Amino acid sequence: QAQLVESGGGLVQAEGSLRLSCVFSGLTISAPVMGWFRRAPGKEREFVGGILWTGPHTVYADSVKGRFTISREQAKKTLYLQMTSLKPEDTAVYYCATRDGSAVVYAARQYDYWGQGTQVTVSS
Repeated sequence: QAQLVESGGGLVQAEGSLRLSCVFSGLTISAPVMGWFRRAPGKEREFVGGILWTGPHTVYADSVKGRFTISREQAKKTLYLQMTSLKPEDTAVYYCATRDGSAVVYAARQYDYWGQGTQVTVSS
């Protein structure tokens, strides 16, 4: 059974940095698309960015472009989200997700497997 486990969240001051990790196992998808999403209190789940597992192509939401970087370490089956210049509005639970496909998509409903999420809180 597919399992995704996020870690690395925490409390950070504005303009600080955090790196989230997502370790996955049990996937039967040979070339998955990996995505990061977040859900702020009272808001819907929001696409943050995504990457093709087989290639370096990444896609980012406009709200994080230039501040967040997605990478992956294939041998460790780990996805990363490096977050810099954090803002209070980045406060949310961050999730990693995966889907079968050849393109990064923005819609959460198109992702098949999800982690449990990790809380990121940015103080002003």
